[in-house]
Amino acid sequence: MTSPPRRPILRRLCATVLVFEAIVLILAVPVAITIEHLRHGVAGGVGGGLALAAVILAGLIGRGRWALIAGSILQVLIIVAGVEVPALYVLGVIFAGFWFGGIWMANRMELPGTD
Repeated sequence: MTSPPRRPILRRLCATVLVFEAIVLILAVPVAITIEHLRHGVAGGVGGGLALAAVILAGLIGRGRWALIAGSILQVLIIVAGVEVPALYVLGVIFAGFWFGGIWMANRMELPGTD
């Protein structure tokens, strides 16, 4: 079984997006409780669960194409979580832009002939 090609720029960019996304999600929990008047369990469960998934995926980026697919699914889940925490609609779209922009930029830098 061959290992996936090393992609240090892809790994660095995508992991950075996921870690910052996790920080923002954690910081959004008290705001959601105070401003959106959500129950503590809902806000903590949604925000904490998504943040935990982002941190775990940040460590797995670069280990295979499946990690990029899982990260892309996480971006969609964060946008969908806007149903419970409306601020996540905006944050989800912003970070999805960073995510897909990071993949695009890494592909341009690491893979010759791709535009």
